[in-house]
Amino acid sequence: MAAVQDVTTGKTAAGGTNGSHAGFLKDGSAGGLRPPYLTTFEATTEPLIVLPAFLSRADTSPVSDRRRDPNNVVGRDGRPLADPSADPTALAFDKDPNLLYEKWDEYWRKVHGMRFTYEDGPEDKSMAVMLRYDQVHRVPGGPTSHFPPPYRAPVDENGRLHAKVIGKIPDHRRPQWDGFAYMAFRSLDDLTLSFGSGKFPAKIVPEEQVMFREVPHMIAKEFILVPSARHRDPIVLVKTHHRKQGTSREAFQARWLGKHADLVIARGATHEYVRRYAQLHNVGPKKEGDLFWHAAGSQIDGVTVMSFGSMNDLEDYLMTEHYAAIEADEREFVDPVRSEYWTALNYNIINRLYPEMATRR
Repeated sequence: MAAVQDVTTGKTAAGGTNGSHAGFLKDGSAGGLRPPYLTTFEATTEPLIVLPAFLSRADTSPVSDRRRDPNNVVGRDGRPLADPSADPTALAFDKDPNLLYEKWDEYWRKVHGMRFTYEDGPEDKSMAVMLRYDQVHRVPGGPTSHFPPPYRAPVDENGRLHAKVIGKIPDHRRPQWDGFAYMAFRSLDDLTLSFGSGKFPAKIVPEEQVMFREVPHMIAKEFILVPSARHRDPIVLVKTHHRKQGTSREAFQARWLGKHADLVIARGATHEYVRRYAQLHNVGPKKEGDLFWHAAGSQIDGVTVMSFGSMNDLEDYLMTEHYAAIEADEREFVDPVRSEYWTALNYNIINRLYPEMATRR
């Protein structure tokens, strides 16, 4: 780790100041939505250990359409619903199916996020070792691999808009996940310390059984190829990667971090539009029964996280010739059927990593 910085003075060991670091309000405080007990900043060029937790929201989709973890999607009696689609009003999270998406998105950010970071008594040290926590909420209106830009108006055989849209509305293909939580630590020991006891198994996991259908975890090494200057990049492109059949995970990750990363960084469009570029390399757990093992999470070989200043910047990037070359290279080692991408709004809940620096490869 590099210099440790005190948020009360803004000074580092080298005598610098944090200036206009985004974690501070105008009065110099850490901000009402930032846990006040996070008092230092750190920086490193070593890969951090991160816990990406992909999430699908509790809804009334039948299990045949959307998987769920065995104890998740519960009724108001606290027991898992055998068939969430049988009675939409039985869902514990909310009985009005018309409000489920909006309420879930709001609850995750404004309530669950605060419960997650709350110091639940003097013995609760779960947040003391967490370096960063982001909530990444999928935005349906953003680009996905199922509906990428450029977008074009559907027209008739004469090139005219249809007078009536009934019967002309394209089918919607929902990405597999509604978002993911993105938590960074110095080491696997710190990650285990944070989640292994106290409020998480006793209070957070039962809450997640109410609000999520499925929560696949994986443990990953984070390699930051383009570091963020501000940590406030609002729009995120999330790409889940599955290697091509016949390729080992080690070979896939070596190609991805080497030749492919070099190609991404070398392209001018990346420097014009991309504010942050990170690769999350799945490093475990290896088998069922290991801490954080999940059947779905174990199948993901890696995750690309790219940040942008606006949705327009992301859409413009995806339509460049430079990105076309990046995508063509991906097709050489990524399984395009099992892999997907989607767009999200990023909420940074905790951040004691400042400045962010490129990871040593």
